[in-house]
Amino acid sequence: MRLATWNVNSVRSRQDRIVDWLQRSDVDVLAMQETKCKDAQFPYQRFTDIGYEVAHVGLSQWNGVAIASRVGLDDVQIGFEDQPGFSKDPEIDPAQEARAIGATCDGVRVWSLYVPNGRELADPHYTYKLEWLAALKADAQAWVAADPEAQIALVGDWNIAPTDDDVWDPALFEGKTHTSQAERDAFAAFADAGFSEVTRQFTPEPRTYTYWDYTQLRFPKKQGLRIDMALTSPALSARITGAAIDREERKGKGASDHAPVVVEIG
Repeated sequence: MRLATWNVNSVRSRQDRIVDWLQRSDVDVLAMQETKCKDAQFPYQRFTDIGYEVAHVGLSQWNGVAIASRVGLDDVQIGFEDQPGFSKDPEIDPAQEARAIGATCDGVRVWSLYVPNGRELADPHYTYKLEWLAALKADAQAWVAADPEAQIALVGDWNIAPTDDDVWDPALFEGKTHTSQAERDAFAAFADAGFSEVTRQFTPEPRTYTYWDYTQLRFPKKQGLRIDMALTSPALSARITGAAIDREERKGKGASDHAPVVVEIG
């Protein structure tokens, strides 16, 4: 099975590119993030026309996650069990955002995840990000404890560069989100829970990124971040036979600022 994750940065704006890529790439399951639309606005027909079922959750023009599969789409779940919500106003109760959706595709429990950005280290959104990651890690650890043979893939835009090798200029990000020690510790905690990040071993070359800002010619200058990743449970990790970042899909008019990441499951 070929499983991919892609922050598409507006599924409606990029539906032609996404559908064309799916037809060229022979991907069985695509997890999408930042769809930026409500459920009623999602272009379902474009995907069903080429043989994919789709599950999506979107509440506004922000966030939004989806899974498209041509190998089954069962037991769809909106949000993980203990997913926290967010409110920038302490007088208003936190609301769960459209940042996680799970489904079983050909025996693999796939989670499409759009981890909160964090904004600034002093921002409440940063605290929310750490709480969100801690809750996901606790739930994921519980899933594996309940079934050590569970086939689980946590894929998506993690909004974390786990090491200095994952950012083009670490000094530029000092004191900012995505590279703070607390975020990196939160990401590393998934390894303690038994999950392996499986893309780096197949894409070890330096300056290998998945995201390049639209501004300041970051993409042609190769000034990016590796923040889109796949973490797999122990039983699924044993089945991973390859991974690749489709950098070519970041090129051209109307591209997302992220590239698709594809994982091969034997």
